[in-house]
Amino acid sequence: MLPVDLREWLSADHIVHFILDAVDALGLQGFQVNVRGTGSEQYPPAMMLPLLIYCYATGRFSSREIESATHSDVAVRYICGGDKHPDHDTICTFRRENRVVFEECFVKVLAYAGQMKVLKKVGGISVDGSKFGANASKHAAVSYDHATRMIAELEKEVRALTAKAEEADNTPLEDGLSVPAEIARRQERKAKLEEAKRVIEARFAEKQQAAEVEKPARRTRKEKTPPGKDQFNFTDPESRIMKTADGFQQSWNAQAAVDTEGSMLIVGKRITEHGNDKQELVPTVHAVALEVRKVKHVLADSGFYSEQAVTDVETNGGPTVYAALDRQEHHRSVQDLEKKPEPKAPRMSASVEERMRYRLRTKAGRALYALRKQTVEPVFGIIKQAMGFRRFLLRGKAKVSLEWTLVTLAYNFRRLYRLIKGEDCLDLNIMRAQAT
Repeated sequence: MLPVDLREWLSADHIVHFILDAVDALGLQGFQVNVRGTGSEQYPPAMMLPLLIYCYATGRFSSREIESATHSDVAVRYICGGDKHPDHDTICTFRRENRVVFEECFVKVLAYAGQMKVLKKVGGISVDGSKFGANASKHAAVSYDHATRMIAELEKEVRALTAKAEEADNTPLEDGLSVPAEIARRQERKAKLEEAKRVIEARFAEKQQAAEVEKPARRTRKEKTPPGKDQFNFTDPESRIMKTADGFQQSWNAQAAVDTEGSMLIVGKRITEHGNDKQELVPTVHAVALEVRKVKHVLADSGFYSEQAVTDVETNGGPTVYAALDRQEHHRSVQDLEKKPEPKAPRMSASVEERMRYRLRTKAGRALYALRKQTVEPVFGIIKQAMGFRRFLLRGKAKVSLEWTLVTLAYNFRRLYRLIKGEDCLDLNIMRAQAT
């Protein structure tokens, strides 16, 4: 007749035990909790954070899904003490207001991995970006040309309606419609389209400036207006139309820096609204916290390469970059299998491109670069397939960045659990010591 002990329904090595113990040992502080002043039940951060991490790690990202899981999932009920069921609004508010603590947790978990000798303090990283859907339909977007045409059309209609209102014996409108209301509606729509045009023009100017820095010799003519197909989305204005495997979609470009020394943990992450990675090498490398990893070398595909980016990363004793200059096929030809002599070292005055080609042709360079496909690409595959995360639920870059932090944090908990599972190395005293 006694209540069920949920611990009897979970195996001793279940990941939920690891998440609860690890979060408790990290000693995180500074959480913002929901304060309604209505007498509603409050929930401790020591419950809410493991709840989010576990649900994200098992493919539940919506606050309503998580609320439902508190009733139906044994592990989730165990996290919540069996009888607590935070509603979706409480979960959403906690997630939205605790970005700083989530970032702290991301770094501390990696520091713990270093203490456990799972993550090396010095080593290489592999960087890449992948497109994830935005919480906005591409049909809620307007192109620069269409906005220009619609503004002209709305101005024409406003003039016609104004003239109609001034007529003494004008023809009445349909029932329920009025001239002032129709004018106001068109003026409101026109203001939104004008704002969309201003944003598209500002983005175009920024893109031109970046292109001039990247390839100044090739910029012979500067366009004055954006291409007609450049778009602005009214639902999530900061997201962009990007080319994906499913065609052009409203998306975000999620960046990750992954350890290449064996752990496959994500050591750095960020979100960008740029559709390609030409401008992302430097900020993605800098996203790796110094207390997590001293980066010795960086592996990147051809999409990240530019002479300026490589120079910026390597300046002042920075890590060595190994970036493909051309798109490489996954299939290896017979010539690729043949043993090759070491190439001749380039002259001191060689360009960045010449030095990069030399690096990738050496035996050591080829071996290093091969790690890129074995590290960062599988990580995105796990996040999309095993965890099921393919689309952001929040809107705006700040909130999307928060959500990406939670996704990568959940991935790291999954990965760290697998790395230490079956080994007697979960020393919570180490975590508590490094937390203080």
